[in-house]
Amino acid sequence: MFSLVKQSVAGLQILFVAFGAMVLVPLLTGLNPSMALLGAGVGTLLFQLCTRRQVPIFLGSSFAFIAPIIYANQTWGMGATMFGLFCAGFMYFVFALMIRFGGIEAVNKLLPPVVIGPVIMVIGLSVAVVACQMAMGQAGGEQVMDYPKSLILAGFTFFVTMMVTVFAKGMMRLVPILIGVAAGYALALMMGLVDTAKLINAPLFAIPEFHTPEINWHAALFMLPVAIAPAIEHIGGIMAIGKVTGKDYTQTPGLHKTLAGDGLGVCFAGLIGGPPVTTYGEVTGAVMITKNGNPVIMTWAAIFAIAMAFFGKFNALLGSIPMPVMGGIMILLFGTIASLGLKTLIDAKVDLMNPKNLVIVSTVLTTGVGGMLVKIGSFSFAGVGLCAVLAIVLNLIIPNREQTEEVSS
Repeated sequence: MFSLVKQSVAGLQILFVAFGAMVLVPLLTGLNPSMALLGAGVGTLLFQLCTRRQVPIFLGSSFAFIAPIIYANQTWGMGATMFGLFCAGFMYFVFALMIRFGGIEAVNKLLPPVVIGPVIMVIGLSVAVVACQMAMGQAGGEQVMDYPKSLILAGFTFFVTMMVTVFAKGMMRLVPILIGVAAGYALALMMGLVDTAKLINAPLFAIPEFHTPEINWHAALFMLPVAIAPAIEHIGGIMAIGKVTGKDYTQTPGLHKTLAGDGLGVCFAGLIGGPPVTTYGEVTGAVMITKNGNPVIMTWAAIFAIAMAFFGKFNALLGSIPMPVMGGIMILLFGTIASLGLKTLIDAKVDLMNPKNLVIVSTVLTTGVGGMLVKIGSFSFAGVGLCAVLAIVLNLIIPNREQTEEVSS
């Protein structure tokens, strides 16, 4: 009995660590936070089913899909966006098959660091404008909140999050987003910027609002390449948790099974109206600090996430967070994502004096940050998806310097 209580408390702690980032994605994209909790919980259980509960992983909302969800929702609507996200899950199955029959080398050959690095940078930089607008209290090009108050609120939230990120120790260091949002929300209450009426009138328990997908192949083709970056992130996450626990999960249960489990979670999220899921570095950090790598605690975290999805008051609380609070968090968060892309290039020692590498990185960054849109008939490609396809094609068609020197000699 004591062991059961201990495991459940550890699971609640894992959910606490992942919570801030997990609910941030739906708040930024206009999706229902309850669906993020439900998708993360069920997605984690599906992952455990595929891997026979051998890997201590909790799946949470993926930041890679923030800009694509916003664009797709504005272009094709919510139902089509959900269908696109459902289809994106199949990209994980493609990678799973590649690894099952060709090994990890097949993926590394198709997606080397020079391809993945700039794409990750675009994920962060492509939504930088949105972050700054929210910090200033702007939406749709209009000032919807008082400008000076918005800057004060965003600046305070940013400062608290930054201080926790830099100076906090132990478990606190793993929840800077949660602490930053809580501090910003408290200040917003004191400034009278929180609408408490909706929170008071919200029911204690409520059935989450589901959004069923509507078949739209334009949205599907748009979303499919977006899944490339988080799929590669998944592989890195599995290797990272393996280093912490001292087990090689790439062999047992195998990367093909972990990718398939993650893909099922993404597909499920698309079916119910939630954001796609992915592995979380914060959870890996929590496992490292607590030295508790028992996958059962992730089961408890998933159960608690599913239960929280049905709390109406909680959903109303998240919906009452003022825009500048989210903006202050996003300024740091999206910059961090872009920095991780840069770190990918640095860790792999990608030589930007090599013309091939320089062309790939430069082209991806310009088209991604510049908002390039390519239309082929009624189909359109933009953002992270376009950048991923562009990077892969350039890497395949541009010969290496050694090859060109051999030809010329």
